[in-house]
Amino acid sequence: MKKASIDKTELFAKTPVPAALLTMAVPTIISQVINLIYNMVDAFFIGRTGNSYMMAATTITLTVMLMNISFANLFGIGGGSHVARLMGAGKTEYAGRVSAFSAWATILVALLYSLFIGLFMRPVLTFLGASEYTMDYARSYTTFVVVIGTLPTLFSMVLAHLLRNTGYSAQASIGLSGGGILNMFLDPLFMFVLLPKGMEVTGAAIATLLSNSIACIYLIIAYIKASREAPLSLRLRDALQIDGENVRAVLRVGIPSAVLTGLFDVANMCVNIIAASHNDMALAAVGIAMKVERLPNAINVGICQGMLPIVAFNYSSGNHVRMREVISTARRYGLMISGCCLVLFEIFAVALAKVFMSTTAGDTATALVTVAYAALFLRVRCLGSPVQFMNYHASYCMQAMGNGRGTLIHAFVRELVFYIPFMFLFDRLFGEVGLVAALPVGEACSAVVAFFLLHRTIEAAKERHDI
Repeated sequence: MKKASIDKTELFAKTPVPAALLTMAVPTIISQVINLIYNMVDAFFIGRTGNSYMMAATTITLTVMLMNISFANLFGIGGGSHVARLMGAGKTEYAGRVSAFSAWATILVALLYSLFIGLFMRPVLTFLGASEYTMDYARSYTTFVVVIGTLPTLFSMVLAHLLRNTGYSAQASIGLSGGGILNMFLDPLFMFVLLPKGMEVTGAAIATLLSNSIACIYLIIAYIKASREAPLSLRLRDALQIDGENVRAVLRVGIPSAVLTGLFDVANMCVNIIAASHNDMALAAVGIAMKVERLPNAINVGICQGMLPIVAFNYSSGNHVRMREVISTARRYGLMISGCCLVLFEIFAVALAKVFMSTTAGDTATALVTVAYAALFLRVRCLGSPVQFMNYHASYCMQAMGNGRGTLIHAFVRELVFYIPFMFLFDRLFGEVGLVAALPVGEACSAVVAFFLLHRTIEAAKERHDI
């Protein structure tokens, strides 16, 4: 075994758990936060115009963009977690084939999704709540970021997952973070310097496309370099040599993970549609609240993604004591982060809303209404942050242990049994406040189910002597 592979084995198998978890999670958290900031940058600069309709348009297109995360999880988490388990079992040759299959399958899915959105863009955006005031903005943003930009965006995320799950967390994070940092500089350049007034949304979209493309090029280079020491491959020949058993192993975890994210995106679509039925200001405010609340989510997803390969490796190698210690340590860190953010959001809700919507430029009256909505929505939705983390944590643990069935059950229960039905019910009973209150209530109910499923997964594995 090569020296770098030995180092990664030491990290996964023997390094003290807090140190190992921080080594894997900190770069991922930094990457998640920077990417969060970069996703917020578009909203921040668009908010400087004081145009609530532009903000509403980016809220609508966000749901179309988030489907990329669902597809990335299909082959990124599905393939990446299986690669980590194969490494733990010492089957590095199979791991290389799985990584190549995941990369090439991603390219195919990205092209198909771009084609679909390109052909059906107007009906999709209309369904998501675009009005006569927001349609042109939404079409412009979607054309550059989704129709043209899905391939580099999606491929970047999958390569980052594969790098992270073979121990190259820093390289994955540098690639994704670098794109985010670049976007922070390109956004104002394209929005306020290169393009004329009124085309700020188009400028933001072009800047995002360029940033993601450059990040993709870096990650391809980093992946090729890592493949000299890790079981990673981009060769089509390796992808075609994968056997059915390994394909099923990828999909067994990847499909539930993609469904989980896809259903979350469907839930966001429902939020937008219901908010748009009230007015465009409520829709814009929901978008602001969602962007702010993504801070604890980004940190906690970073913790979970850093945790996943360590759990997967120790699951396959049979070290169940260390695996459970990793799970409990990650849970403790995540709950601390969620609690701190909850307190901060309750205190500074109005100030945070004003970061994304100027009340001194553009239409001041609609901007003030949007800020008031956003502050209220944020204070209500952030109550769900701790239990939302518990759902992420349980889902990633089950994915690491290859329990696709449990992940899938959790995904359906979380979104289709609790959150989405509560959304429509509470909106009918309590209006806009009820709509946003559905999140903490739904997440709390599904967290109970998640904890039960995770406990069953660990106990079942012990009975089979898998761990």
